[in-house]
Amino acid sequence: MGLKSFKRALWVYHLNTGSCNGCDIEILAALTPRYDLERFGIVLVGSPRHADVLLVTGPVTNQMAPRLKRIYDQVPEPKMVLVIGNCGVEGLVFHESYNLSGPVDQIIPVDVYVPGCPTRPEAIIEGVLKAWLKLEKPVKEKVT
Repeated sequence: MGLKSFKRALWVYHLNTGSCNGCDIEILAALTPRYDLERFGIVLVGSPRHADVLLVTGPVTNQMAPRLKRIYDQVPEPKMVLVIGNCGVEGLVFHESYNLSGPVDQIIPVDVYVPGCPTRPEAIIEGVLKAWLKLEKPVKEKVT
C-alpha cells in the first residue's frame, strides 16, 4: 500500500505519563525538517478530541493513570494507541517504583509498540505509519 492510497491526514495527540523526556525530545526531532513527519500529513494536535492516534511516552504513574484513561476515552473512534519508549512498553528502570501503576497496556489497550531508550525518530515514524495502516484497513461488515 503506497502513501498515496491513504484516505486522510493523521492527527496525533502526545501525552507524557511520567517519562524522563528523552522520547519526547525524539518525537520533536521527528517533526523537524531533517525527518519531517509532517510530509506524510501527520501533525500534532492540542486536543485528544481532534486526534486519531494517542501517542504515549513514559511509564504510567499513579497520578497519571486516571488522566490517561480519561484522555483515552476522549479520543474519537476509530482510534489507535502508540506507545513510544521502553518505559511505556515495560516500565524499564521504574518497574518496581512505589509510584508506578505499570506500563501503558495495563491501563488502556495498546495497538503499536515502539521500543527504544530513547526511541530514534526513524522508529517513531515507522510506528506511526504502522498505526496509520491499521486505521486504514477496511472494517469487515457483519452479515446478520
